[in-house]
Amino acid sequence: MTLRIAEIFGPTIQGEGSLIGVPSLFVRAGGCDYRCSWCDSPHAVDSRFRHSWQEMTPEMVMARLEALSGGMPMMVSLSGGNPAIQDFGPLIARGRAAGYRFACETQGSVARSWFADLDLLVLSPKPPSSGERVDWAAFDACLAAAGSAPRMLKIVIFDEADLDWARAAAARYPALELVLQPGNPETDPSTPVDLAAMAERMRWLVAVTVGRGWLRPRLLPQLHVYIWGNMRGV
Repeated sequence: MTLRIAEIFGPTIQGEGSLIGVPSLFVRAGGCDYRCSWCDSPHAVDSRFRHSWQEMTPEMVMARLEALSGGMPMMVSLSGGNPAIQDFGPLIARGRAAGYRFACETQGSVARSWFADLDLLVLSPKPPSSGERVDWAAFDACLAAAGSAPRMLKIVIFDEADLDWARAAAARYPALELVLQPGNPETDPSTPVDLAAMAERMRWLVAVTVGRGWLRPRLLPQLHVYIWGNMRGV
């Protein structure tokens, strides 16, 4: 079997979620079942970029990870696109046998048995601003597939409608760790990121959550965007 891989890079640090700041390698899968209006990785989503994706066996991917890390086991983040539309089980088994740990981020639209082998499953359902609609039955199936593996809920917030939606989504899953992050509308790698605008979006998110007495979510920026802008492969 082979995997469609858009890019493999690192070591760098995780820029989002509860693993923010953790040294990591990244495997970005090619292909996605969503088309979010503000997608920040169209090169891993849109089929017009298929020519740049590589067909790689799990052995090839693992060899690349070991080369990048100098053979030193570390965290591997599976992202996309949507990595759940492919079978990463053999890669995870091979990597874990060598001491590597695995996290995966997915929107929760496709359940996989290999979720149970992860060190962290990040479920990131897409709010109204994305233009997509969440199938909560499929989302629940993803949670069930993960079994006892650590799981967290991460939601991107662009506006008040997203915030209201996030409150309702969080209420469905009171036991899950909840992370909110302000959305980044500047996704073109060639466009400089407006750091002042990013800080303002973060201040707004604090004001409309903590400032209104909603103390459950952990509020985090996209750390990698602050450091590298929208550059790929960092």
